[in-house]
Amino acid sequence: MLLWLTQYLSQFHAMFEVFNYLSLRGILGVLTSLTFSLLFGPWMIRRLTERQIGQAIRSDGPESHLSKAGTPTMGGALILLSIALSTLLWSDLSNRFVWLVLAVTLGFGAIGWVDDWRKVVEKNPRGLPARWKYLWQSVVGLIAALVLFYTAGTPQETQLVLPFFKGVAVELGVFFVLLTYLVIVGSSNAVNLTDGLDGLAILPTVMVAGALGIFAYVSGNVKFAGYLLMPFIPGSGELVIFCTTIIGAGLGFLWFNTYPAQVFMGDVGALALGAALGVVAVVVRQEIVLFIMGGVFVIETLSVIIQVASFKMTGKRVFRMAPLHHHFELKGWPEPRVIVRFWIITVVLVLIGLSTLKLR
Repeated sequence: MLLWLTQYLSQFHAMFEVFNYLSLRGILGVLTSLTFSLLFGPWMIRRLTERQIGQAIRSDGPESHLSKAGTPTMGGALILLSIALSTLLWSDLSNRFVWLVLAVTLGFGAIGWVDDWRKVVEKNPRGLPARWKYLWQSVVGLIAALVLFYTAGTPQETQLVLPFFKGVAVELGVFFVLLTYLVIVGSSNAVNLTDGLDGLAILPTVMVAGALGIFAYVSGNVKFAGYLLMPFIPGSGELVIFCTTIIGAGLGFLWFNTYPAQVFMGDVGALALGAALGVVAVVVRQEIVLFIMGGVFVIETLSVIIQVASFKMTGKRVFRMAPLHHHFELKGWPEPRVIVRFWIITVVLVLIGLSTLKLR
């Protein structure tokens, strides 16, 4: 919205033309979402506490978590509001990708909100039944995949790009829809599984979003894309703003979510942020790079799959507890040590992902 205003004012004074630059609007997106989160975070925590919207703790989990019972949850709503507000303020609202990523993010956020509400307000331990949660995730994911497929204006928009290889891309055809669906839904659930310790999921999300913002900037610029042998996706550059608002909102939330957490994001935040990363990666054609940079999310998900499969087939558990972060806690690692080491791993993986910009 403010972009339209500055474009109108630029006819009266040239200084307003600076707002056409993605770099400036990206910085403003970070600052706006960060400020919103910091200002309204305490108010939201008070409201959640007053309404007794507190986290329920698994009795079979680490004993150190029992003290967290009753900590306000559903704080992810603050993240989503910060992202949506800042994106609408600083993005080009005529861009189809902006509306798509917002719709997917808020759609998955709504699914998570219903699940959280049933668990903590209605005191239904099952929350939203898994089959219904997966159904609605599938609906939103498939709609997004079909929209991207049928609105694609260039062949590059539906190709699978292989990192570390120069000019290698696989024509997907209709299989693009399946891949997109799997990436969005899979990423959403992976971040949700990782969200089990204070700040564990949010900072890796911020780092991956920042890296995807760089890919969006490159893929949306014909000169940079050509120089770095990346697919040129017209209009994808505007997703820089969306990615930077995730950074600001995430850092603002981490202010209150860092150990010991004053608030948890809940499914409303985790499902939405995971889906947001997935859909941005699809738009900029970096699904495999997302798999690399989000390695912590991938490993956490695999640990659950391995644990369940092993127990069903052999009656034995591979890990002391799944997801993986609980395994290390039960081995005696203090919670902050698990969190920071997973953050460090994410830094390394994000750097490896960014290296694909040049190593081809």
